[in-house]
Amino acid sequence: MRFSVSDTAEYGDLTRGPQVVDDHVRDNMRRLLSDIREGSFAHEWIEQMRTGEPRLRELRARAADERIEQVGRELRSLMHRAVPEPETEPA
Repeated sequence: MRFSVSDTAEYGDLTRGPQVVDDHVRDNMRRLLSDIREGSFAHEWIEQMRTGEPRLRELRARAADERIEQVGRELRSLMHRAVPEPETEPA
């Protein structure tokens, strides 16, 4: 999996990753996997879709206000990319 990331990311993963992904994180991941396997996640998602996704919309709105999203919008606004002209066939 690490072949698709930069050397910096790989080094960080290998040297700092074990400090982040400890037994506590593994326990949380196992619990979430159990929710998926037992179907409770699917039932929750189906209920969200049935009711118009109110929690998803709330979470998206909250995430949009996070600092990283604000900075991302600002950075993207500074990047002026030229839109290529559509290619036309010679007449």
